[in-house]
Amino acid sequence: MSPLLRPAELLAALGQPDLAILDATYFLPNEGQDGAANFRQAHLPGARFFDIDAVADHASGLPHMLPTPEAFATAMRDLGISNTTRIIVYDQRGIFSAPRLWWMLRVFGHDNVQVLDGGLPGWIAAGGITETGAPGPALAGQFIPAFRPQMVRSLTDMRANLETNAALMLDARAGARFRAEVPEPRAGMRGGHIPGARSLPFGDLLENGQYRAPEALRAIFAKAGVDGTKPLIASCGSGVTACVLALGLVQAGLPEAAIYDGSWSEWGGRSDTPIEV
Repeated sequence: MSPLLRPAELLAALGQPDLAILDATYFLPNEGQDGAANFRQAHLPGARFFDIDAVADHASGLPHMLPTPEAFATAMRDLGISNTTRIIVYDQRGIFSAPRLWWMLRVFGHDNVQVLDGGLPGWIAAGGITETGAPGPALAGQFIPAFRPQMVRSLTDMRANLETNAALMLDARAGARFRAEVPEPRAGMRGGHIPGARSLPFGDLLENGQYRAPEALRAIFAKAGVDGTKPLIASCGSGVTACVLALGLVQAGLPEAAIYDGSWSEWGGRSDTPIEV
C-alpha cells in the first residue's frame, strides 16, 4: 500500500465503514497559529483532530515525544479507532506534520494508514468540501498497540552512532538552521547540527504542497548520500518533519529511516552533546 493517498481517491472512499480521517496539524512555537482552532473553522468531512502535543510523553521535558503504548492506545480508542480501522491523516499546510502521525501509528503497530497528499489545500483544490465546528463524541474503539522499538532512536543510540558511524543521519531542518545561520525557533537551543549529519530539508521533497514523483525523490536522496549501504536515521527540530523524510523514503521505494525522537530539541538543548556548525 502506498503511504500516500490522492484527494480524488479519498473523495471516492468517503463514507466507507471503518474509515477514519485525522487532522494532525502542528505549528512551530514561533508561528502563532492554533491547529485545533483552525480545525474548527474548516476540516475534512467526518475528521477528528489529533493533537501531537497532547498525546505525548509529558515527563520527558521535550516537545511531543512519543507517548507510552498505553497512552497512545487510549487516545486512539477515544477517537473511535480500532486495529481494523483504515486511517487517513492530513494537515492544514499540505505536507508538514501529517507524516508524524503516519509514523506514530506504525510505531504502535497500525499499518493501515495513509497520508493525504497535499493535505487540506490539496483537498479543497480537488473540489472537496469542508465542515466546521467540533465533532461529537466518538464511539470507543478497540485499539491494542504493538510497539516497534526499531523505528525509534534515543539520545543513547545517537551517541553510540557517533562512535560507530553505522547509520547515515539526515537532518530535515532548513539549511540555514543546519548551518546555524538563523536562530532556532525554541529558546535555549544551540545552532548547528549533529556531527556527520547530512542536510536534507524536508521541503526539498515537496512541490506545491505535495510529494515529488518517486524518481525525483530517489535523485534527491542520492544527492544526500543515500545509496543503500547504510541504515538511516532522520532528525529535525522536534521529531516532526523528520517523518516527512521517512515517508519520502518509503514513497521512493528506499529503506525507511528510523526517527531520532528527541531531535535537535534534545541534542541542541544540552551542553554535553557535540555539535558542528
